[in-house]
Amino acid sequence: MPSPESRSPYASDRHGPRTLYDKLLDAHTVCSLGEGERLLYVDLHVMNEYTSPQAFTGLREAGRRPWRPSAQLAVVDHVNPTAPQRTEEVADEGAATQIRYLRRNCADFGIELIDLMDPRQGIEHVVVPDLGLAQPGMTILCGDSHTTTYGAFGALGYGIGTSEVEHVLATQTVVHRRLAPMRAILDGKAGDGVGAKDLIMAVIASLGADGAAGHAVEFAGEAIAALGMEGRMTVCNMAVECGARVALIAPDAVTADYVRGRPRAPSGADWERGKALWARFRSDADAAFAREIRIDAAAVRPMVTWGTSPDQAVVIDGAVPDPAAEADPTRRRAMERALDYMGLAPGTPVEDIAIDHAFIGSCTNARIEDLRAVAGVAKGRRVAPSVRAMVVPGSGAVRRQAEEEGIDRVLVAAGFEWRQPGCSMCLAMNDDVLPDGARCASSTNRNFEGRQGRGARTHLMSPALVAASAIAGRLCDPRDLP
Repeated sequence: MPSPESRSPYASDRHGPRTLYDKLLDAHTVCSLGEGERLLYVDLHVMNEYTSPQAFTGLREAGRRPWRPSAQLAVVDHVNPTAPQRTEEVADEGAATQIRYLRRNCADFGIELIDLMDPRQGIEHVVVPDLGLAQPGMTILCGDSHTTTYGAFGALGYGIGTSEVEHVLATQTVVHRRLAPMRAILDGKAGDGVGAKDLIMAVIASLGADGAAGHAVEFAGEAIAALGMEGRMTVCNMAVECGARVALIAPDAVTADYVRGRPRAPSGADWERGKALWARFRSDADAAFAREIRIDAAAVRPMVTWGTSPDQAVVIDGAVPDPAAEADPTRRRAMERALDYMGLAPGTPVEDIAIDHAFIGSCTNARIEDLRAVAGVAKGRRVAPSVRAMVVPGSGAVRRQAEEEGIDRVLVAAGFEWRQPGCSMCLAMNDDVLPDGARCASSTNRNFEGRQGRGARTHLMSPALVAASAIAGRLCDPRDLP
């Protein structure tokens, strides 16, 4: 009897047209488990100090060891301080305990650790591409929802739970239930001042917070092809905010140029073999998708969130929406609650909203391209006296490159704090926490209630908009600065 997945009109078929997602599944399937599930081999498993402790404890209690230690990488990133001067000391005992346990586990099980004082240290989803470890055709898993970032390379990347982390450690495999393939085509050329963050925020606003649930979303179109790798990573990183379990962009010459020459990238004959293999990982011209959406990239304008979900967003020169105009009662109640938490009134012009904090960082927007954009806005200007503005590079490599280019000097002269790498104020799991009621322009990926601190109010936007808002003291388009 054929398996349920072979009966699906969108099922993977080795002899027929296939999507990029299906090709990745087929290349890593160990065996079929029936009922639409299969066991996948995992090429790279990334861990951090926050989501791995229980998995390691389970491994120890069962008397097991990692099946392939060389395919694991651990990075300290979530709980570490990001003060401008880094030391070995971590004042918070809970954070220090998590870091110590990760060190012990990596030492005992022979797993590579990028520790707090390692010059490569940073946010895991920035460090892995830095090193050239993310490559087309791979499976890359991590106990973090923004593992979708690696889809920018044409790799199958997604977040897993603690029990799955333990399973990957023990077997180098994961149980995967096939998703419905979906394609998001961004037609046309993005306009002036519109970047990757604006494009993906427009997609999220269009689909809703769960609009892509149960789907593997492949991004395509002229606007996507025009993005550099860092912009593509931003798009795939935030795709999870509209419910996508997997996000993908087919690899091309831009991908290869980014990977070439990085410390862990293949070289010589291995490089040539790799490039030949990577070329296979793209959807066939007549591959079938369960869903397809199109967005006119030329119509997208700089975006900013007004509420407490990434899909609650409007254009920067727009106004806070009125829940009374929403016909759906569930959405209307969600809007009312968001406005109450955010302390905003319907109809308020977005550019009239004053801020007291600005944060540039996270696995979404803390790469060198992002910091160059911020420096371009900040040069010759000053942060408003009422605003505390922080810049947290995504990794040690990004920080060093920014300093070599003089970006740090531009930012410090403008009044921004130049800090050490880490997740920082993206999720306030460290000592970078907003006070109750503070309002922050943020380049991060989530604006949930309490995400950046108890009672904190977060407005998501691109790094350039954050920089402009820090200078203006209110939400602002950099094109409107004097």
